[in-house]
Amino acid sequence: MIRFYYNLSPNPMKVALCLEEMGLDFDPVPVDPRKGEQFSPWFVKINPNAKVPAIEDDGVVVFDSNAILLHLARKTGRFLGPDTPAGQGELLSWLMFVATGLSPYSGQAVHFRHMAPEAIEYADRRYQFEAERHYGIINERLNDRRYLLGDHYSIADMGAWGWVRLADFVMGDGALQKFPNVARWRDEVSQRPAAMRAEALKERHTFKTDWDEEARRSMFGFLQGNEAATVRGR
Repeated sequence: MIRFYYNLSPNPMKVALCLEEMGLDFDPVPVDPRKGEQFSPWFVKINPNAKVPAIEDDGVVVFDSNAILLHLARKTGRFLGPDTPAGQGELLSWLMFVATGLSPYSGQAVHFRHMAPEAIEYADRRYQFEAERHYGIINERLNDRRYLLGDHYSIADMGAWGWVRLADFVMGDGALQKFPNVARWRDEVSQRPAAMRAEALKERHTFKTDWDEEARRSMFGFLQGNEAATVRGR
């Protein structure tokens, strides 16, 4: 059985969707970032980057959400898109687009929109612009395609879903009104039974929600010694 180290943030949730889509048996092991559990010595041995998610699959350790998606797809031979050079080129390109673009820019947009200890207009504008730019690329891609690889639902869709399901948190209420193709795609993926089962993981364990000194220290170590970060509304 696969041991799946997770929390409810976007990157672990894309792996949860993948595991559910593939029908793989897995044991979800919670790692609470606001308690600093990702820095526990036992977990750092699994992932030296001290980030969730990670998996242990019959003695094989894989960390980084996109690496896990690719590992599981190759393990099962499923959700890899067309088995042609062109099809595999598209799969890897869109998977890496998620890994190096959509995910990090969305994460920074969330940080400066909601969690920075002080409002920094330049940083906020930069990452909001980049988040919207990436959503615009996906929207254009989906203009005449059901999924990122056309008619083939793939791990690239699973990777993007992790973040897109939280678009309002990334860019503000009604964010997907600008991106109707993304909204249509998001709704379709979210209504899949596997996605519903993945979302139900939130009922399995209770994660810390308080934004206190422990959470600040655990999630933003570079702020130690500075004035406490506070979640700011907008």
